[in-house]
Amino acid sequence: MSVLPTAEPVRAASEPGSELAHVIEAQPRDIGSLMVARVLPSAARRMVGPFVFFDHMGPAQLAAGHGLDVRPHPHIGLATVTYLFEGEIIHRDSLGSHQAIRPGDVNWMTAGRGIVHSERTRTALRRNAHRLNGLQLWVALPTEHEDTAPQFHHHPAATLPVLELEGARIRVLAGTLLGLRSPVTILSPLFYADAALEPGCELAVPADCSERAAYVIEGALECAGERADPGRMLVFAAGAPVRLRSERGARIALIGGEPLGPRHLYWNFVASSLERIEQAKADWRAGRFPKVPGDETEFIPLPEGP
Repeated sequence: MSVLPTAEPVRAASEPGSELAHVIEAQPRDIGSLMVARVLPSAARRMVGPFVFFDHMGPAQLAAGHGLDVRPHPHIGLATVTYLFEGEIIHRDSLGSHQAIRPGDVNWMTAGRGIVHSERTRTALRRNAHRLNGLQLWVALPTEHEDTAPQFHHHPAATLPVLELEGARIRVLAGTLLGLRSPVTILSPLFYADAALEPGCELAVPADCSERAAYVIEGALECAGERADPGRMLVFAAGAPVRLRSERGARIALIGGEPLGPRHLYWNFVASSLERIEQAKADWRAGRFPKVPGDETEFIPLPEGP
């Protein structure tokens, strides 16, 4: 997935006061073969902790003969995190990874100094109508890890810890939440979880991280007098006691972490310096990034613009 070109610094900022700091409405974006709901970055909020990008793919019904076709494209300075509720995506990258991601799994790809990947629907799945529903997030890397060697790790659903609470089932996808630690290797303090809330459930969100948010995937959520339906993110004030309630049940994503400082975001590149962004742009134009084995012929050109 990719964002529209911008050279604006992406800054994390918490606002003291009430329980809620911001309410963000997802905006539709066309990524070519699929419409997505983009939550971060937004005009109201550029980052939540190290999370610099948040896309909800679907829920979409894809007709027979159609599928996801995100051609090879580069990344630097971030980790991509893909998680599905329905459907399947085939991930390939320039390290030689070739991995199907299915509901409940986590694909964590650390771009570091540079990686190229593609995301597609396999041929057999295209023969019939099928559904796709999932999230892709980007995590900015700490300055000292921005140029680390690229890596890819797949974590099957069965390896991710699940906590059963009264009225809630929480799968910790990355980081630590409510005493559970995900096996996913992270480079800065954060949490990312998939929570299913039963009707009438109340859930307290720990203040372990200074920046936290909840995104509604399905159902509805209430917090501090604010209602959130699907496509809405509630960003919480730093240190505030947060209690979520769902009268009729909900599926939500919980994210949080510590701010890393200003980041520049251009297309698929994230960096703490504009010079590194410009170098990545020049490298992609000149074909200096590595190819994706098995998907070498197509690529997404660098967007026109500054």
